Amino acid sequence: MDSAQTPVETPPHLAARALIAEIVPAPAECVDTREELDAELLAGELEHIARAVPSRRAEFVSGRTCARLALARLGLGPRPILAGARGEPKWPRGIVGSITHCAGYRGAVVARSAQIASVGIDAEPNAALPEGVLDAISLPAEQAWIERLSTTHQGVSWDRLLFSAKEAVYKAWYPLTLRWLDFVDAAVTVEPERGRFTAKLRTGGPVVGGREVSEFSGRWVVRENLILAAVTVPPRVPNRGGV
Repeated sequence: MDSAQTPVETPPHLAARALIAEIVPAPAECVDTREELDAELLAGELEHIARAVPSRRAEFVSGRTCARLALARLGLGPRPILAGARGEPKWPRGIVGSITHCAGYRGAVVARSAQIASVGIDAEPNAALPEGVLDAISLPAEQAWIERLSTTHQGVSWDRLLFSAKEAVYKAWYPLTLRWLDFVDAAVTVEPERGRFTAKLRTGGPVVGGREVSEFSGRWVVRENLILAAVTVPPRVPNRGGV
C-alpha cells in the first residue's frame, strides 16, 4: 500500500483549534497537544533518536505525530519526516513547516510553499530565562526594552519572549539560506499591545521572490502559561525589503 495515500485521522482530542493557530495565518495548518502522543515512528526516523533519553524520544514522537496530522489536512498521507544536518525537519517537496516542543507542549505547522515561503514557530514556558542566558542571546537595545516592559507590562517574561522570537526567526531563516544565524545576528523589537515583533537582520538576508529579505515580522501570544512565537515569510517580499 502506498503510505502517501493512506488517510490519517485526527484523534478527537486534537481536533480543536491549536493554540499556535492564533498567530499563524491561513492557509497554514496547525496541530498541537499538551499531552504526549503514543504513535509509531516511520522508516528512517528512529535512527535520529536511537540513543535519546525517554523524554527526548517522547517529544520527538509527539512532534512528528502533530506534523503528520497537519500534513493530512493538506491532503498528504503519512510519510517519514527525517532530520537534516542541523536537526531541522525535512518536509515533502512543495511543503514548508516547523515543529516546536517545550515542557507540556508540542506543536507543528505546515503549509504549501507556493503560499508561504517559510515558517518558524517556537514555544517556551512563560518563565524567566536561566541566569546568564539573556546576556548570551541579546543586544544592548533588546536588554533595554526588556527592562522597560518588565515594569510597564507585567505578566510576560520578556527575556523568554525574546529568546522565543529569535528561535522562530532562525527556524524560518534556515530553510531559506541553509546557513547558521547567531542570536545577535537579528535585532528584535516588540509591540506589546499588538502581539507582534520585528527582527532586523544584521547579516545578508535570504532572497525570496527575487528580493533580499532584510527583516522578518512575527507574532507572539501568551496562553496557558506558554509563550508562543511565529514567523511566516510570504512568497513575495514587499518593496521595503522586509516580510
